[in-house]
Amino acid sequence: MARENGEKTTAAAGGESKSSCETVESREWYMAAYSPQGIPTSDHLKLRNVSITPSSLPAGHVLAQTLWLSVDPFLRSMMSGTVDGLYLPQLDLGQVVKTFGIAKVVKSGDENYREGDVFLNPFQPVAEYAVLPANPALLRKIDVTGQISPLDNLSCLGVAGFAAWLGIVLLGDPKPGTNVFISAAGGGVGMVAGQLAKLRGCTVIGSTGSDKKVQLIKDEFGYDDAFNYNKEADFDVALTKYFPNGIDLYLDNVGGTMLEAVLNHVNSHAKVILCGMMSQYNKGWKEREGVRNLLNIVGKEVTMKGFMELSYMNHFGDFSKEMQGHVVQGKIRSKHKIYHGIESFLESLESVFLSINDGKVVLQLV
Repeated sequence: MARENGEKTTAAAGGESKSSCETVESREWYMAAYSPQGIPTSDHLKLRNVSITPSSLPAGHVLAQTLWLSVDPFLRSMMSGTVDGLYLPQLDLGQVVKTFGIAKVVKSGDENYREGDVFLNPFQPVAEYAVLPANPALLRKIDVTGQISPLDNLSCLGVAGFAAWLGIVLLGDPKPGTNVFISAAGGGVGMVAGQLAKLRGCTVIGSTGSDKKVQLIKDEFGYDDAFNYNKEADFDVALTKYFPNGIDLYLDNVGGTMLEAVLNHVNSHAKVILCGMMSQYNKGWKEREGVRNLLNIVGKEVTMKGFMELSYMNHFGDFSKEMQGHVVQGKIRSKHKIYHGIESFLESLESVFLSINDGKVVLQLV
């Protein structure tokens, strides 16, 4: 049904229905070579052209045009060629990259989907068009004319929002007055996590990579205070300043030296929730920074727990209901860095690790 076309260099125009066309020209990103270390480049991820024949659409499938894609740090862990600490399945060479996305049906071979329906898909190919099985459990239809915008569906209600909710609400479960520290606070997870902690009456302080982001998370996301980790020569000194009474809950998004410093400032029976370790993703495990003070976990009886979202999908309904209420009521806000066009995917992925974006990174295709 779809064939690679290495000679064509242009894609079909976006926004036009393709159901009556003989072929649909599409571009997609695929894994050309593994990237064991460092940020993946054009040597590893490549863009290719494919032709799709709508008239050959199998029964029980839809032809969908991708509208928006979520760009998240975990994608990096699927591109190294070896299973790392996240234990995510590795992309096969030649396989199209997939991520959380929003797409529109342009031709349907299933009675549950009509042309024009818009849906969320946790495994949307990073492609302009794709043929997908019409599985209602995965392709969840949404109303893009309602109170919740497509961008909010990708951030607050998407992968980043769910991670924040799991880390703060379900696993962290802080009580009013809890001292909460969140690293990578200006990113997609951090911006939501800080607001959720504030809704629970906590004192919330974050670390982020620029003075601009420090001001952003204080002004727009309600953080009580924040610091620019690039300006701190000693994280121990910084945490002593910002947490004179210690840390009760730490949502870790970076790992490395920040995690080590936090363990010198946790209170007895504190919780350390490990959401991600962005500072370590681009390194082989032997080059990653060790944590030398794990004995503090024993002496202070600290609970340290890592989590993977797929293990908590039975809670997604509760999360979605709660988060929709917060968004509609204006209690949770989001900010996005938008990259445009399928050709910008590699740039957008690289940017996630360079601390240059404010808020959630998304790719807009149409």
